Amino acid sequence: MPYALDCYEYLFGLQLELPFTFDTSMQKNNTTTRRQALKSLGLLGALTVTGASRSLGESREEAKPLSASPAVFSDVLKERIDTTPMVDAHEHLVDEEDRLANPPKTWIALFQHYLGDDFISAGLDRASVYSGESDPMELWRKIQPYWPAVKNTGYGRAVRITIRELYGIDRLDDTTVPLLQKRFEESQVKGLYNHVLRDHCNIESCQVDRGPYTETRHPAFLLQDINFVAFCNADNVRGLSNRVQVTVNGLNDWHEVIRLFFKKYAPYATAVKNQIAYSRGLNFDKTPAEEAEKPFQKRLSGEPLTPAEEKQMQDHLFWFCVGQANQYQLPVKLHTGYYVGNNSMPLSRLGQNPAEISGLCLRSPETRWMFMHTCYPYGDELISVAKHFSNAHVQMCWAWIIDPIGSKNFLKKYLVTAPANKIHLFGGDYGVVENVLGHARIARSGCHAALRELVEEGYLSPEDAMELVEPLLRGNAHRIFQLEKKYEIAKTAPWGVFE
Repeated sequence: MPYALDCYEYLFGLQLELPFTFDTSMQKNNTTTRRQALKSLGLLGALTVTGASRSLGESREEAKPLSASPAVFSDVLKERIDTTPMVDAHEHLVDEEDRLANPPKTWIALFQHYLGDDFISAGLDRASVYSGESDPMELWRKIQPYWPAVKNTGYGRAVRITIRELYGIDRLDDTTVPLLQKRFEESQVKGLYNHVLRDHCNIESCQVDRGPYTETRHPAFLLQDINFVAFCNADNVRGLSNRVQVTVNGLNDWHEVIRLFFKKYAPYATAVKNQIAYSRGLNFDKTPAEEAEKPFQKRLSGEPLTPAEEKQMQDHLFWFCVGQANQYQLPVKLHTGYYVGNNSMPLSRLGQNPAEISGLCLRSPETRWMFMHTCYPYGDELISVAKHFSNAHVQMCWAWIIDPIGSKNFLKKYLVTAPANKIHLFGGDYGVVENVLGHARIARSGCHAALRELVEEGYLSPEDAMELVEPLLRGNAHRIFQLEKKYEIAKTAPWGVFE
């Protein structure tokens, strides 16, 4: 039986006579021919409707492996993944207007975040990547000896995809670098963000962390998180207190600053975010205010704190901010796992993250915890947390370019282990908008590979796989972050510019 007919019968129980037959010897890269055939059959549309028609909780028959070549179904699945709008749940982007007011001068900007870390790890000195050098060819001469070592990493692949799609350049060498520079300069114009994020990436909206909170001109597209690291560390007390017009003389005053900050921005925020795991463990005790007052006063006066005092103050303020997040029904995003940068990561401490976040789930069951970056390289342990705790959610931001294959395998393991309504596929995690494109391509490709392999291995039926696409790319994010509500509120932001 031709595979398309077999697939149709498998999914819908229909007996059909085709006006033509499929050539089952077609090569996998001949996607145009198969898609045309599928469209004439109506299979693309039928599968798309079916994929959206059932809830994740509905009873399903046991999955069984395909009885014929999966090539046709693979194309249908890829089409569904590529055409589904995606919610981008984590970026570090400035507004386009700010980017264009002081645009990067050379293409090296694409190689700094995050690829610069791989260059340095490969042996290139930091100054060569992050210097003020403005001659494009001189920059290329500095990094060229290390390019073969890093071009195939996730960071390198994201950049290569970006420059291929945006600038039409397939390889980097002495002959193409001048063209890259020319096209990079030409792209720095109004509409850059729409061109990259909407036209190329098919991104519905982004959630941006430019902490503590940025009054973006585009609050319905570049939605903002409240970053509360500075509140926990009592950093920039004067600057933050000035934003809400409070004089801080003690811990109670700092509480009031936090309360007023949340009152002003929480209605527009999609979540709160904290990356304090870069400097300590995630073992936060519920420390009373009277124990945190003394270290807070020392911080105000500029005195050094002992490690014990630092922890007392941070622990108290962490839970105070989490309480505010709960009051405004905001999820709490926490950095877990791998560190950005070079030569500073204490892996032994990172290994404790899964146990520590399970403690957070226990201490605050009313909080919607969102654990970021798959806790790489401790993904299996994170899956166990998500499987066990109803308030634990997983965000795959950044992970796809840290370890593309590991992220694909993480998604496969997660989907057959933990509830599928608690994981979200994508966050670019970039400060340079162009590279979001490369990351988005890797994430969609990884999602396709994970779902296709689960079907081929018999863990999912084709219909199961199709049903998972929309929740993974956008549906789960819509529910967890209440996006329909946030979109409407964002339209009322007094700092927004609405055209």
